[in-house]
Amino acid sequence: QVQLVESGGGLVQAGGSLRVSCARSVRRDYMAWFRQAPGKEREFVAFIWWPGSTTDVADSLKTRFNISRDTAKNMMYLQMDSLKFEDTAVYYCAAGHHYSRKSNDYDLWGQGTQVTVSS
Repeated sequence: QVQLVESGGGLVQAGGSLRVSCARSVRRDYMAWFRQAPGKEREFVAFIWWPGSTTDVADSLKTRFNISRDTAKNMMYLQMDSLKFEDTAVYYCAAGHHYSRKSNDYDLWGQGTQVTVSS
């Protein structure tokens, strides 16, 4: 049973914006976005605590990325603005049992959605 499904990835020019979405069919309070670029380790992007909407965004991305959720639709979003070439990666939605910036602490993952930023 698929529990996390990402969508909304695509090709965008540098400086542009994109919003990726995660549809979830799992009840978890700790949700996050990670990304993985070719040849690099998976890295933390953003976290949201579902009940209260507390968020955390990677320090280097705080001014450009925003995480949010729609509890009625059971959807999580990542709004990405002023995109750069180095933001090119597969973006993954993840669910865990506590707050963490470490990918190993999340046990449920979506299949990922590709975001490509052209320079």
